[in-house]
This record gives sequence, structure tokens and C-alpha cells, in this order.
Amino acid sequence: MRAQEGAFVVEGAHVVRDLLTRYPEQILMVVTAHGYLLQEGESDRVVRLAALMPQYSCPDFQFSKLSDLDAPQGILALVRQPIWDEAAVLRQPTVLGIFGEQLQDPANVGAIIRTAAALNVSALWLTPDSADAYHPKVVRSTSGALLALPIFTTRDVSGLIQQGCQIFTAEVGGDGTLPIDDIHQAPRKLVFAVGNESRGLSAQIRTQATTRFTIPLSRDVESLNVAATVAIATFYFSRLPKGA
Repeated sequence: MRAQEGAFVVEGAHVVRDLLTRYPEQILMVVTAHGYLLQEGESDRVVRLAALMPQYSCPDFQFSKLSDLDAPQGILALVRQPIWDEAAVLRQPTVLGIFGEQLQDPANVGAIIRTAAALNVSALWLTPDSADAYHPKVVRSTSGALLALPIFTTRDVSGLIQQGCQIFTAEVGGDGTLPIDDIHQAPRKLVFAVGNESRGLSAQIRTQATTRFTIPLSRDVESLNVAATVAIATFYFSRLPKGA
């Protein structure tokens, strides 16, 4: 339904105000509960009333049926999904992208989106069998970053390779991997791949990688959460000098 309508729902006073301030053109409508209007802060009210999109109000019990939360805050916005130009992203002289294969946990996808937007990642690519980027749990954990980060769907990395991207794979370890801190230069167009929370990356993507890296761990910790891996790798690669 979200894909058919090209829209998603954002809930909560803080995030709706942020969207009204930064991306008013993306908001299709705002809905408030009567109870929320009685206790709405003055600054929030000024921002909301200055917005030009349609706004509706309804009794609290009706709002609770619209909300995805157990304890609704009383305000939500219907937001237009952004449309990004993948070719334009890949034409940039430098690219730092993330590829997620079969990421199942919406909380992980949301954390990755928020981290990627904060660290100025060029784009995120997700396989079709990953959690929906506009799932309510993803939306809640991104705090509005969904409108700042280009997100695309692709089955594998073949198209990225054809566009000149080099693929790095984040893995737990094993033959053929090297510690991330042994990498001292990043290609100008780099996309690093992370895999399913339990199975990791497929053999196909590992064989397509130009570099397979691991994040060294201590204290008998076997692996990191995929969102933590993305945060560390993004921060590290973004600061490396760029090569060919």
C-alpha cells in the first residue's frame, strides 16, 4: 500500500515539526487529535498553522485508530515519498554508498538510514527482500532522515559495478578478509555491502567484492550488530584519502 500510494506516515510532535520546518513541500496533510490541540506548545502551533497543506482534527479515539503507536502523541503527517535520480547519484565524482542484502529488522534499517544521512553517504541500496524503508518502525527510528538520503532497491551489486563502483564487503572474518584499519585508501566510487543479520552476505556478493574487510573485535565478542558495523565503516571510509 505504501508503495502504491507513494506516501508514508510520520508520527510525533517533534518529528512532524521538523518536517514542517525543513520539508513542507513533501507533506500531503497533517492530522491532529483534539486532545493534542489542547496541550500543543505555542511554538509548535505557530509552525503548524503557518503550513499550507490540508490539516484535519478528530477525536482522540478516532486518532488512535489511525496511529501505529500504543501511546499516540496526537499528531501525524502523511508525507510524500521522495523520488531520487540514481543515475545522478552515480555520476558524482565521488560516491560512498551502502548496500544492504536481506536486512530483516526494521530497527536496523532505520538506524542505518539515520547514520548514513548524518555521515553524508551518497545513497543506500536495499534488496527487495529487505525491510521496507517506509515501514512505520523504520520511519520512527530515522527521525526524518528518510527525506535526506537517496534510497534505491536493487537485487544485487552488478549494476553498481557496471557504473564504476568498487564493492567492499563487511564480514565477520575468515580467509580472504583483512582488518578495516589495514585499508588506507578508498576508491572514488565505493559501495560497501552488509548482509542479513543472521546469515551475513551471500557468496555471490562476496565473490564480486574487490575488498573484503572485517572490524577487529576483542573480549570474545563474535560480531557487531549490522547497524553498528555500518556506522563504524561509514565513519572510517569517509575519512580515507581517495584513490582511483
